[in-house]
Amino acid sequence: MSDDSSVSSGSITKISKLEFNDPLYLHPSDTSGASLITQKLKGTENYNVWSCAMKLALQTKNKLDFIDGTYVRYEYEDDEVLLGQWDRCNSIVLTWILMSLSEDVYNGQIFSKIAESVWNELKETYDKIDASVTFNLYQKINSCSQSGQSLSEYYHKLNAMWRQFDDMVKIDDIVSANKSFQEHCQFLKLMQFLMGLDDVYVPIRS
Repeated sequence: MSDDSSVSSGSITKISKLEFNDPLYLHPSDTSGASLITQKLKGTENYNVWSCAMKLALQTKNKLDFIDGTYVRYEYEDDEVLLGQWDRCNSIVLTWILMSLSEDVYNGQIFSKIAESVWNELKETYDKIDASVTFNLYQKINSCSQSGQSLSEYYHKLNAMWRQFDDMVKIDDIVSANKSFQEHCQFLKLMQFLMGLDDVYVPIRS
């Protein structure tokens, strides 16, 4: 009894000494019942938005290492205490990911065990340029108008769609190497913004 108690006490002490910036550290608020983001992954059409939101949320929790391959289980096989802590962290990260999936996507991942594997599988499955999705988004951009909204509301709505479109077609990889093309893209976005303004802004637009 005393030996088991000593081992248990030593384990608690070892875990309690983890620094807050250690990915193995778990804050009291880091529970499997907490939902990190409100965005639900539906499929190809919103994968980019979902993955950006999820990575940002995991980064704030200092748990990004559990999906990018930095923290892997076998590195702790010689330390039973830290191995158990890794398993707990992995389970929580996995639960956070599963809770952010739509029902159809969730059903295909519920029996998974490793957060990194689920992340990679979701990326491989849904991180694709779907022509129909791209077309629908571009159509929304071109039909977007102020329609009585404030300038700031109209701008942020249009800008959000442009940023999603740019990310979807990986436009940043192109414009970063070509300043002239970058300026051309910005000019087109400005024209789109001006064309969608209400008639009351015609003098300013001119």
